[in-house]
Amino acid sequence: MKELPIRKIIHVDMDAFYASVEQLDNPDLVGKAIAVGGGGKRGVVSAASYEARKFGVRSAMAGALAQKLCPHLIFVKTNFDRYREISNKIRAVFYEFTDLVEPLSLDEAYLDVTENKVGMPSATVIASWIRKRIKEETGLNASAGISINKFIAKVASDINKPNGQKTIPPEEVITFLEALDIRKFYGIGKKTTEKMYQRGIFTGADLKARSKEYLSEHFGKSGAYYYEIVRGIQHSEVKPNRIRKSLAAERTFLENITSEVFMLEKLDHIASEVEKRLSSNKLAGKTVTLKIKYSDFTLQTRSRTLSYYVRTKDIIFEMAKELLYQEKMKNSVRLLGISISNLNTEDRKQKDAKSIEKEAIDVQMRFEF
Repeated sequence: MKELPIRKIIHVDMDAFYASVEQLDNPDLVGKAIAVGGGGKRGVVSAASYEARKFGVRSAMAGALAQKLCPHLIFVKTNFDRYREISNKIRAVFYEFTDLVEPLSLDEAYLDVTENKVGMPSATVIASWIRKRIKEETGLNASAGISINKFIAKVASDINKPNGQKTIPPEEVITFLEALDIRKFYGIGKKTTEKMYQRGIFTGADLKARSKEYLSEHFGKSGAYYYEIVRGIQHSEVKPNRIRKSLAAERTFLENITSEVFMLEKLDHIASEVEKRLSSNKLAGKTVTLKIKYSDFTLQTRSRTLSYYVRTKDIIFEMAKELLYQEKMKNSVRLLGISISNLNTEDRKQKDAKSIEKEAIDVQMRFEF
């Protein structure tokens, strides 16, 4: 069997990024429990400092619950312009070492340093240098995971957080995955974890003991994926020109809205934000989707696809208005959002002519990490 070349992949993840930026800009917040966003009884936490996390405060948590868990919690408004400014500095550091950078968000990215600009054979050393450079350029700490593919690097970056790194060299991949709690497998969520627990799958070793047929039967199309990742097999390359699929903006309201007149006022502001984001990213799209979350937390989406690309606020708002009146509201509304998909990036896609051979990686092969 022909062996695929072993790659050196780094996953860099900033530590409590939004909260850390706020503490950087306001020294009075250093060492204190803070939550970015989440203010008010209807707010949602976007990020929490490590001091707040000790009390159980997490991102996507209702602000009211976060305040209950941590009574002395300090809420800070989000400042995405500032976060993007810092993120750009971080990415500039990445490009000092390699052009194969795949951003996942403002605060994390994959880097392929198999061949790199600094001529360093050790990915572990490169990760250390990158973290040091980020600290020099921004004053912030980053953590990193280093291994043979994106999946393992992603999992590894969480192990020594905050401000640390973990390398899983080729010869240790299988042992590492077999001992790993199934909850820590990236891509296996809470519901799937519970489903696996019910079937006696608690660790990577338990998962590896199941056949591909068994996993496909109980977990559908994801079964084949689980079968491969627990064996250290993943063929996804670091894609420096990641194609964006959609762009959106949404708002959660302090009070539930029952009047469609007030909803239109909110949609007008949201459409303006969507236009701003489309313009700054030089994007346009054909499909407009209205997202509605009701007071009982049920979610509904309504979409319409046009024959032409749109990016201006007026057209986006008119489309959202049509979708709003498409059918009667089921209940009062707590959140509205507008997303644009079917973007013009699709027209710029270049098909990869290379065929990827699905062959197992020999994890016993020695490689300098």
